[in-house]
Amino acid sequence: MSTLSLVLLLSGITSIALLACYLDAKFQWRLNDWMNGQCSNPFIATNASQQAQRLKEKDAQIEKLMERIETLEAIVTEPAYELNKKINALK
Repeated sequence: MSTLSLVLLLSGITSIALLACYLDAKFQWRLNDWMNGQCSNPFIATNASQQAQRLKEKDAQIEKLMERIETLEAIVTEPAYELNKKINALK
């Protein structure tokens, strides 16, 4: 092989690899996984959207739980609650 054909071959392979990395990062197409034999079809939607939905649901649930905790803390630290607790203890 001549030097020119070797340089062109390596440049082409590098360009394809870089393009695949860019498309993976931009569109989550899993082209690198496909080239490495880790998936059968790179264009099938990945679990990224499902995982993002689950993450949003968890964040919403955590937010609701934090609000409930704040409400319970407000009730427990209220002076009337402590007085009621002492009265019930005397009964």
